[in-house]
Amino acid sequence: MNNTILFNLSPNHPIPEELSRETGIQMGAFEIRHFPDGETFLRVDTNVEQSNVVIFCDLFQPNDKFFPLLSFAENVRELGATNVCLITPYLPYMRQDKRFHTGESITSKHFAKHLSLAFDALITVDPHLHRYPSLEAVYTLNGMVCTAQPVITEFLKTQTDDLLLIGPDEESEQWVAAIAGASNRPYQILLKERSGDYEVSVTEPELAQYRDYRPVLVDDIISSGRTMLATIEHLQSADMGRPLIIGVHGIFAKDAYTLLKDIADIHTCNSITHETNDLDLSPIIADQLMRYLKQLS
Repeated sequence: MNNTILFNLSPNHPIPEELSRETGIQMGAFEIRHFPDGETFLRVDTNVEQSNVVIFCDLFQPNDKFFPLLSFAENVRELGATNVCLITPYLPYMRQDKRFHTGESITSKHFAKHLSLAFDALITVDPHLHRYPSLEAVYTLNGMVCTAQPVITEFLKTQTDDLLLIGPDEESEQWVAAIAGASNRPYQILLKERSGDYEVSVTEPELAQYRDYRPVLVDDIISSGRTMLATIEHLQSADMGRPLIIGVHGIFAKDAYTLLKDIADIHTCNSITHETNDLDLSPIIADQLMRYLKQLS
């Protein structure tokens, strides 16, 4: 991989250094800072001519990061990079996938349009595809999706308790069912009704035959935490044990983490850095990156 250079635009994120170590790809040098008026200054110090450039950028809370990222991609292309790939474990702006009310912006399409113009390829982990059947339905670049399912499955295999996996809504069924099957655990899928960002109700799970099981709430995104809280209320009323919560992307908006940590044990993947990160996505991202680079060689 001598013709590939990895740039890390998220210096506090643990994954880029692991990617470099696992793949042998060298890290590129650059300078990025702000002028007094807040505008971005950017300089790439590593020669990228005739190279494949991989840019890692944590796009959680993306608004302040988005223009510097686009400028970086354009800059390396102008400096002679032959291919530019973005790695962002958490892909934002997937929520607004239709115009629910007149005049609303379908931001998922607009975000995808700009990334697709700037990059040849994108590697991400379990994007929140709802009305889109795949990344290709909204992105026009080479979209590659890694799944955290094997990471979560291996974690569950280390647990000695009898576990009941619980998915919060119909969207999670295929995902939770795959993890349950791979880890040989039973599962249930609940029905969720959302009336606002912080107003959520879920159906009561059927728990009669699982009284001695430890419940495991599995979801791709933990944001407001209200779905988890509503589910745990049902579990507490049924005298179930202290639940496990497993999330791929732990956003933990506002007081979500404070409320959840007192009533559950929480484990998240390191797509978004958080103190609950103990499920490492580096190996699956490194594997996808190497397969992609081999296609280019």
